[in-house]
Amino acid sequence: MNNKIEITPEALQLIPPQKASQYNILPLRVEDGILYVAATEPFNKNYLNDIAFYTGLKISPTPLPLDVIQEYLKTILSSDDTSSNGHRTAKESFVNDISVIEYVDQIICEAVKNAASDIHFEIYEEFFRIRMRIDGRLTEISNISPQKSAQVVSRIKILANMDIAERRRPQDGRIKYQYNNYFIDIRVSCLPTNYGEKIVLRILDRIQLRLDFETLGLDSDQRDLLQKYLKYPFGMVLVTGPTGSGKTTTLYAALQHIHSVEKNILTIEDPIEYNLPSINQSAVKPDIGYTFAGALRTFLRQDPDIIMVGEIRDRETAEIAIRAALTGHLVLSTLHTNDSVSAIIRLIDMGVEPFLVASSVKLIIAQRLVRTLCKCKKAVASTGTTTIYEPVGCPECKFSGYKGRTALHEFFEIDEEMAELISKNTPLQVLRKKAIEKGFQTLKDVGNNKINSGLTTKDEVLRETML
Repeated sequence: MNNKIEITPEALQLIPPQKASQYNILPLRVEDGILYVAATEPFNKNYLNDIAFYTGLKISPTPLPLDVIQEYLKTILSSDDTSSNGHRTAKESFVNDISVIEYVDQIICEAVKNAASDIHFEIYEEFFRIRMRIDGRLTEISNISPQKSAQVVSRIKILANMDIAERRRPQDGRIKYQYNNYFIDIRVSCLPTNYGEKIVLRILDRIQLRLDFETLGLDSDQRDLLQKYLKYPFGMVLVTGPTGSGKTTTLYAALQHIHSVEKNILTIEDPIEYNLPSINQSAVKPDIGYTFAGALRTFLRQDPDIIMVGEIRDRETAEIAIRAALTGHLVLSTLHTNDSVSAIIRLIDMGVEPFLVASSVKLIIAQRLVRTLCKCKKAVASTGTTTIYEPVGCPECKFSGYKGRTALHEFFEIDEEMAELISKNTPLQVLRKKAIEKGFQTLKDVGNNKINSGLTTKDEVLRETML
């Protein structure tokens, strides 16, 4: 070859020779997030944009005659060797691989098919890992060469309307993904890490979301109690539990149950997870000062009947929500507490007066999600009408022994007697003891009931309730 051109292995690993031949370009080197290439048509934006998308890098082209490019590509294609440092060549890495577009599509499609809630794309020094969260547990489904990470990340960023050139700062986006004959909303979060960017996709599939009390795992007594307080014209219903315990789903089910053309329902969320028909939903925007508290003040001027607050995080939000509950509005919200009774103390610790808590809060629900046994389960003990089962595993449950999830619910009703104790700032232990005397079932009790009915196992309940 008459022209001596320096080509780095890093550049070759980014673009397979077949694709380089297709566009008559030669990858040269990578510097500061820019891929330098030689090209016969250095000003052809169509294929330069394609290469930018494929690699996830900015492209800087320089002109080079076609015969020179083809000569170099022919030499590269004729080599099947692995480089001396152990890295695979571009040919070995990419030949016969499906396109990145197809690959990402297959991953998302598989996640939706398996009712996964999240997909994790994680880049490490030696591999690129994809995991899915199915029934609350992360499972590895793919482990591929790290050289493909930039292309996969770029594809997701483009789908989510993100800046593909920004790699130093976190980004958020959304994808509207068509699956069969309907669309699924996917929330995308991008995080810079040691070796690249980690991306998490939260799948919000309305078809999988069943917003009725039966599928929430409520027993008949719990359904009756919840329906009783949802009919109240004012007061507060709280749902507590850790992140990922299904609190928002429970509130959505409650809203679906009570919504009608005669009611004005407003929600403030962070973010809006599912679009609910005939309900006015709004999302907080902290960057412009639109907070939960600010939204609530506006809501009170919007003639509301029912207000849902995604989460009570601070004293200001708590006080406005309680004032709304005391002035003729039904307020639904969530709190992060370990159990239902603790929510009372949490509100008081936020600075809300005990007598205001006692007057406004009507019902508190604590919940956890546990995996349900697959039909391949095996009976291991039986006492009268109770049979205890353990997981087995089959192709349908991917040999985990579990398929789907159900919720454990703890209902704490604030009747007149309880309200009086709360207004006197009664300690948590005394409140809990009094509730148990009145028939209150803890998460532990509800978990035991699910075990005895053959729905789940002691291990699952133990994981969520420290049984």
